[in-house]
Amino acid sequence: MCRSIKVLRQSGQPATDEEIHAAALQFVRKISGMRQPSRANQASFDHAVKEIAQSSSHLLEAVGRTAPRRPPAAETPAGAG
Repeated sequence: MCRSIKVLRQSGQPATDEEIHAAALQFVRKISGMRQPSRANQASFDHAVKEIAQSSSHLLEAVGRTAPRRPPAAETPAGAG
């Protein structure tokens, strides 16, 4: 799992378009193995980011934001999780 992708489904705090895009970008970078694609691959890379961001937005809308907020790993009590 990409550790830099944060949980976007938090109670009372809808994810912004920027947060969703950033998570999609990190996901595409991880699965493609490319931090920055070549010019030849740029359009495919950008298209993948856009599709994943849209799918993520649809998912967040569909499941709602009723789950309690999970603290970041640094705030998780020892022995929990």
